Amino acid sequence: MRIVGLTGGIASGKSTVSNLFRSSGVPVVDADIVARDVVRKGTPGLRKVAIAFGDDVLLENGEINRSRLGQIIFSDPAKRKLLNRLLAPHISSSIFWEIVKLWVKGCKVIILDIPLLFEAKMDGWTDPIIVVWINPEAQLQRLMVRDGISEEDARNKINSQISLDWKKAKADIVIDNSGSIEDTRTQFQKVLKRVTTPLSWKEFSFSREGVALVILFIFIGSWMVFKLL
Repeated sequence: MRIVGLTGGIASGKSTVSNLFRSSGVPVVDADIVARDVVRKGTPGLRKVAIAFGDDVLLENGEINRSRLGQIIFSDPAKRKLLNRLLAPHISSSIFWEIVKLWVKGCKVIILDIPLLFEAKMDGWTDPIIVVWINPEAQLQRLMVRDGISEEDARNKINSQISLDWKKAKADIVIDNSGSIEDTRTQFQKVLKRVTTPLSWKEFSFSREGVALVILFIFIGSWMVFKLL
């Protein structure tokens, strides 16, 4: 199995690229969806968050108040780190089992869509790593329009993350999303062709078929040894 890492920054257009992979038939494990699931009502993750941040981060129905929690963590780096530390084990475990499900289905290539790929030290799981990059001014403007926030609030959100230039330097593949959607699609088609090339022998050995083949060889080898005894 080939696990392709996909990351970027806030308002960089990572979700656009992720959706392009989905529409092309490549399965995507989305860490944002997983992160929402681990703090649903009644989950251990939500209980940890409520204990750490207080009941004011909960809505009347017991669900998490994402807007309130977002205000807290974006204005306080220490609390943002605390939240990441609390939820990281739950998110990592859920992502692992999503990958296992796709492996059982026989998927050869999957996209691991994680905004905090490097921050969570999960880049070692993936090869290659795709970073969706955007120039700083375009990122700022798109974030202000998308969230309807002031320039100061937008800058605070952007500055709360590792810079896109740093991630770009760590990438195996970069998609520049500063231009039009047509330009992004053109770049995407080249990337899609690259990441869906036939698996290497090492990657194949970890696929469902590769493991089955190894088991078959072991069975045949054991049977032949038994017959010779």
